[in-house]
Amino acid sequence: MANETTSTTLDDLFANIIAQARFTAEEQSLMLGLVTQYNIAGQAGKTIQVPKYPAIAAADLTEGTDMGSTAVSTSSVSVTVGEVGAQVVLTDLAAMGAGNPADELGTVLGNAIATKIDKDLIGLFDDFTTSVGGATTEFTAAHIFEAVAKLRNAGAIGQLACVVNPLAAYNMKANLTSTFADPNGGDIQNEAMRTGYVGTIAGVNVYESRNVAVAGDASKGAVFAPEALAIALKRDFNLEVQRDASLRANELNATAVYGVDTLDDAYGVELHLESSI
Repeated sequence: MANETTSTTLDDLFANIIAQARFTAEEQSLMLGLVTQYNIAGQAGKTIQVPKYPAIAAADLTEGTDMGSTAVSTSSVSVTVGEVGAQVVLTDLAAMGAGNPADELGTVLGNAIATKIDKDLIGLFDDFTTSVGGATTEFTAAHIFEAVAKLRNAGAIGQLACVVNPLAAYNMKANLTSTFADPNGGDIQNEAMRTGYVGTIAGVNVYESRNVAVAGDASKGAVFAPEALAIALKRDFNLEVQRDASLRANELNATAVYGVDTLDDAYGVELHLESSI
């Protein structure tokens, strides 16, 4: 009996595409794990208001004397969500052909949503009022140390992250692996020479992402705390299949509903860096 592509086999194929796409979207977004997330799937409306509380000071007390109260006035950041999406068309002939369309299309769609999320969040780096470096400045460890000092002085706590374009990171790696570098450069220099991975500098996890845009020969990365940026997720990755009988194909529609905004620009430092080789 001839091989047949049935509705059952196509259902299995679509299930695999959905699983692969969802996995890719969740795993390939770098920024999603570095910022503050708010899941508002169960809340009505398209906007979330995040309250911001000021710091207050404690004072010495005198026995038998009542404490005085401190007025606390909050401000808020409103994050409005919207839809993003990507579509590919899987023809019947392609579904019956060679290869692994479940993995291939799932990866393509998942990457599209992950990239959009990262670019939206990275685009907020320019909101940070403090900047280090310049358009013709090569990236060095000193820039990270300077950014960390400014962030800690501003009250930023917790794990800091650094995200830069790979062309900017090249200058850092080249400096660490130079034959004229300090022979006692230690683990960072050794790891950079072995794998090209910079690793952790000054307690900051350093990441490369091509989603940091290059304009001319410069790019704008950042060192930041999770509290600097926020993403409100109304609905994370979703993939819906729609049959187009006249086209003899299926539309694969990937969408997500989210919004991004700057929570506290004092908790991020922009890295303006030369980015060319």
